[in-house]
Amino acid sequence: MGDVLRKLGSLAVSGVWQLGFIARFFVLILRYSGQSFLRLHLTIRELYFSGVMSLLIILVSGLFVGLVLGLQGYEILQRYGSSEAMGTMVALSLLRELGPVVAGLLFASRAGSAVTAEIGLMKVTEQLKAMDMMAVNPIARVVAPRFWGGVVSMPLLAALFSTMGIFGGWLIGVVFIGVDDGAFWSQMQAAVDFRYDVLNGVFKSTVFGVAVALIAVFEGYDCVPTAEGVSRAITRTVVSSALAILALDFVMTSFMFRGL
Repeated sequence: MGDVLRKLGSLAVSGVWQLGFIARFFVLILRYSGQSFLRLHLTIRELYFSGVMSLLIILVSGLFVGLVLGLQGYEILQRYGSSEAMGTMVALSLLRELGPVVAGLLFASRAGSAVTAEIGLMKVTEQLKAMDMMAVNPIARVVAPRFWGGVVSMPLLAALFSTMGIFGGWLIGVVFIGVDDGAFWSQMQAAVDFRYDVLNGVFKSTVFGVAVALIAVFEGYDCVPTAEGVSRAITRTVVSSALAILALDFVMTSFMFRGL
């Protein structure tokens, strides 16, 4: 019993220490972000790396999610004689939940893991130490541009994911199944609220972007400088990002859409 308590206590202390270290790391990123913005080309390059290079998987995944939503939604709504409301169901599902969450998970697995690997390999090859020796702050030069690249990319990718999903729902519902085109769009337009649906979805995706980008740069910067350490850091990035996205989604949903 004593050994179990000691292990639980050690895990608790280690977790609190880790959270404190992440918080300090986040403050340092914000502190040195001004220096990184002076080299705007670095942030733009990371925007391309995190955002543009993730477009293919985001667009294709969004299209297929919309197709599946359309098929499943039509089958369910048809039982109650409400097949014309398929556009509303697809749009609200994507804008409120599936768009930000699935795009965040894809972003973490593609861009987050790549950022962790890149920073981790720089630590293994002692490039970060070399920057310190040359009086170049590695957080301002390496970490902050990658962090802000992820933060800015995530809402844009989530918006494109939702757009492709709605297009997929329209494609399967109107073109292939035969739902009335006017009813599909008019009911969607009447049901979707810009503030409660669109803006809340954008806010969710922005928070997910901050969480994923912070976890990715932290795990890369804090990894053990070995090949095994980098691989473990990449695994922790994907797992921790997924858990953070799902937990934050529950918390924000409980506040945003309560009582609607």
